[in-house]
Amino acid sequence: MRTHPGRRTRFPPAADSPRHARRLLRQALDAAGIGEDDELFDTALLLAGELFDNAVLHAGTEFELELEITADDVWIAVSDRGAGPLELHLAQPRQRYGRKASHGRGLAMVQRLAASWGTRHDADGTHQIWFTLNRNEAADPPQDTSAVPRPQTPAAPAPPDLGRFWPNGDGMRRLLHLPATVGASLDAPELIAELVRRLHEVLDVDGVAVEVDTGDGSGTRQLCRQGLDPATDVPPARVLHVALPLTAPLRGRLQVVPRPGAAAALDIAELAAHRIALAIEADWLRAADRRRRAWMTYLADTSELLGQSLDVGLSVALVPQVVVPRLGQWSAVHLPDAAGHLQLAALTHADEDAIPELRDALDPGAALPAALRAQLTALLRGSVAPAWFSVPTDGIAVALTAAGRGVGVLTVGRPTDRPHSPEDIALITDIARRAALAIDNAQRTALHVQTSQAFQQALLPRALPTPDGVEFAAAYLPVSSGSDVGGDFYDVVPTAPDRWLASIGDVCGKGARAAARTGLVRDVLRVLVRDGRPLTRAIELLNDVMMEAGDPSQFCTLAAALISRVGPHDGGGLDVDLVLAGHLQPVVVRAGGATELIGRHGTAVGLVERVQLTCTRHHLDPGDMLLAYTDGVTERRNGHDEFGAERLLTAASGAAGRTAARLVASVRAAIEVFSVDERHDDIALLAVRAGPGQHSGGG
Repeated sequence: MRTHPGRRTRFPPAADSPRHARRLLRQALDAAGIGEDDELFDTALLLAGELFDNAVLHAGTEFELELEITADDVWIAVSDRGAGPLELHLAQPRQRYGRKASHGRGLAMVQRLAASWGTRHDADGTHQIWFTLNRNEAADPPQDTSAVPRPQTPAAPAPPDLGRFWPNGDGMRRLLHLPATVGASLDAPELIAELVRRLHEVLDVDGVAVEVDTGDGSGTRQLCRQGLDPATDVPPARVLHVALPLTAPLRGRLQVVPRPGAAAALDIAELAAHRIALAIEADWLRAADRRRRAWMTYLADTSELLGQSLDVGLSVALVPQVVVPRLGQWSAVHLPDAAGHLQLAALTHADEDAIPELRDALDPGAALPAALRAQLTALLRGSVAPAWFSVPTDGIAVALTAAGRGVGVLTVGRPTDRPHSPEDIALITDIARRAALAIDNAQRTALHVQTSQAFQQALLPRALPTPDGVEFAAAYLPVSSGSDVGGDFYDVVPTAPDRWLASIGDVCGKGARAAARTGLVRDVLRVLVRDGRPLTRAIELLNDVMMEAGDPSQFCTLAAALISRVGPHDGGGLDVDLVLAGHLQPVVVRAGGATELIGRHGTAVGLVERVQLTCTRHHLDPGDMLLAYTDGVTERRNGHDEFGAERLLTAASGAAGRTAARLVASVRAAIEVFSVDERHDDIALLAVRAGPGQHSGGG
């Protein structure tokens, strides 16, 4: 049964109409026994007030309030005759801070707080939004339904002029108190807009507005407004300004426009200013916490991104990419060259079309402004304070410093809509510190790699001999082209006019120790063989030298061969005296295609005091070839399968009758085809081919 008769009231499209409609609704709720201490009272006024405001601001026509109160619920409908459906406007996203921040959220609030709601569109252009609120129990989940609304009742007379409303106890309570459940359902702009709306009604003034400067460089913005706009609609002399008690960097004020001739309720405005300031500051603190969390994630991602590469070029190129556009419209990195002069190393711009012009403006060798050049040079030489510049655009430059030395300079142009804030500067400085460490690590790694690669090349012959009647070819495939130095090596040196020492070996381990042992093995073997010692005796003495080092973990497998040219009167070709010290058997490839493994296994050098070695002699006819290799060839894996000796023989046979270089290339190609997996061991290949040649008497 009904406890209060339904009513329907029409209001003109005037700025005061929403206030009169809310006052009428407030009176109707009070008459129905729904007092201000009832949560439903505040919820009904909040939702209806939002629909009133949007009807006037969006539709620009008169609007109607329809109200029916029963023992179970409250039904409220707002209709307008605008050019477009009101709910489309209500559903549009809004700015968080701005002049329209107090509007454009009606449906979202209705969905959250109403028990049910719906819309209606009549053929005569009337658009209606209605909702219900339960009186005796918590609101049911919102229902988006287009059910036919309740029957309309005859129109009631226009609301009377209620006159001046002065604050009293109930008015003060309404101004300062908002039920916790309702307040928790509103975000900060919605809450502040509701407080401003209440202040507008309680003081019965012409206009109320809130302006806030968040200290981010964007200036003062109007947060929300009710009634006349104090900034544009009235003379400045009529506006009462009340400072909002905010903590720096926040600043703001409450603006009140009293009615002409009415007293300005300064005390009431100051109380409202405190309540509004609490809401603004709480929202700002929550937003600041979210920003800090976002920046922490951003910095962590930046560190991870910069730490993924030890390549100088890639590390430098990444730095501007992580800065733009979050901290500036453009960014660049300058690094010093070997002479200490700045060079443009990387840059990016939010507008890709502007990159060529920016590059020309920042190139030290072209049009870099003298003032900016001096600032960048000072930063590189140890200046720690950020430098501000205005050409080519406003921005900030920060030194890239690592381990006490300047590795470069980071420049960042200002964002398009504001100057750099203190928070921006702190973040740019932090990114510069992380970028400097990444660049410094990459530069040190590059220097280490350069040194290691030079060391690796020094362990291999710069060129192989090219005598008549003998052809040498070799290949070395290291596991890494970085800072690791492998222990595999090969060597060919002449020991007499018609004799050469060819050796190939694999020192256990990698790095500097393995490289040092490789150089020892190669050089000692060269000296001993050139001194005329037999090959077996030379390797025994080499073993003694290695044992004196007292490091059995640095042993070496070695295949050494003395290759002698046979004169044409003796049939030509090559004689090979071969000693295997723990090394794999070489392959002989006959000119006709036959292949075989030759040599007898012996003891690796550097493991035990006395080694067991056997020298075997072999002959290569013209066209025959000998291929020596390290275990990276036969132990190449494809899953659980190894390349093995049989595949090696097959690959070598395919190059029969070809050159030594072709033999090396064929075996290398077969290894690569066999497996595309990452290699875990170095590979060395050394081939010798007996050719017809002429006896020249020299090597």
